[in-house]
Amino acid sequence: MTDVVSDTKAQEVTVDEVVDDALIQQLMARAKDGGMKLAGEGGLLQQLTKKLLESALEGEITDHLGHENGERAEDGRRENYRNGHRAKTVTTDIGTVEIEVPRDRAGTFEPMMVKKRQKRLAGVDEMVLSLSAKGLTHGEISAHLAEVYGANVSKQTISTITDSVVAGMTEWQNRPLDAGPVYPVVFIDCVNVKIREGQVANRPVYMAVAVTAEGHRDILGLWVGDGGEGAKYWLQVLTEIKNRGAADVLMLVCDGLTGLPDAVNTVWPATIVQTCVVHLLRNSFKYCGRQDWEKIARGLKPVYTAPTEEAALERFMEFAEAWGKKYPAIVRLWESSWSEFVPFLRFDVEIRRIVCTTNAIESINARIRKAVRARGHFPTEQAALKCVYLAVMSLDPTGTGRRRWAIRWKPALQAFDITFDGRLSAARR
Repeated sequence: MTDVVSDTKAQEVTVDEVVDDALIQQLMARAKDGGMKLAGEGGLLQQLTKKLLESALEGEITDHLGHENGERAEDGRRENYRNGHRAKTVTTDIGTVEIEVPRDRAGTFEPMMVKKRQKRLAGVDEMVLSLSAKGLTHGEISAHLAEVYGANVSKQTISTITDSVVAGMTEWQNRPLDAGPVYPVVFIDCVNVKIREGQVANRPVYMAVAVTAEGHRDILGLWVGDGGEGAKYWLQVLTEIKNRGAADVLMLVCDGLTGLPDAVNTVWPATIVQTCVVHLLRNSFKYCGRQDWEKIARGLKPVYTAPTEEAALERFMEFAEAWGKKYPAIVRLWESSWSEFVPFLRFDVEIRRIVCTTNAIESINARIRKAVRARGHFPTEQAALKCVYLAVMSLDPTGTGRRRWAIRWKPALQAFDITFDGRLSAARR
């Protein structure tokens, strides 16, 4: 076994070993002298791609037939042999390439490099998905590929490519949550999308984002609602999350979603529900004139920065006395949200800083909103969900955000473990 592994490693080569720098320079010099451009239609890259694909296909048919082109059999007969070529156009990430695909007389040759009926190489699909995740419409993607790469990819083809992610989206949505049985915090927020089913209407796409015990962000899933969700709906969503592996959640932060607190306490009885303070402030501004926004914000700040719940209640009574007559709706909003607003006031400043807002998912929402706005509206719920999923999958490809999150959350995680009587550390043992 050791000899086999050694032989395999000995046969491994790198690109630098295969492609000589001097040869590359020679090719580029000859192309320049001959007036050939590097990229674009008829360029050096396109011609090299053509040569590489055709050489690979010739190697494949040689392996399939078991003899080189022109070799004769000892008895002068062969059961199968080469039978010319057929022209084929493939779209690559450097443009459209015309290639000659070899054929065999028996018709049994199945090429692997460029399969039968395959019109695009993998790089094109990846590019389409990347552009779609950035919010470009199908028409814009088609125009971009034609302008930059000279590749003619129809809007219907682009739709087919993006549809290929549906299976992956379903698998991702149902995946086991292996980050640990206890999440310190789960944030739930939504982005509204326009869906054209009969008539165009706003529909919320809810997203649950958890912070793991190691301080990493984990997007748990996406769910489409109709705007009238209640306890039954949220019970189904949270039960799904629990069944996938989230045995316990210390705190759940949300924006006053109807029925959610009751569902949380049913699924995770010891979980504390916290209303997002920033959303509470934004909702307050809906009930007052713009000229008073700054004054209202200044009047409410002593409430959510109070050292204790008792002090917060005193500051709120002062606010209600000052603004209750002019803006009674703001007072009623805070009174109805009070039980979900005050929990974080009992905790350490490190926990307060983290859980009093849903800023943890605002960067995700910003990316999603950009993609959604570019589309305008969607024909179906599935199309909207696919767009949001692609935007989520395109987040933080370098992983630098994960490192920043871990550093930011380290003090808060220590405070969580102390405040919640070791439930977090017990789960990690």
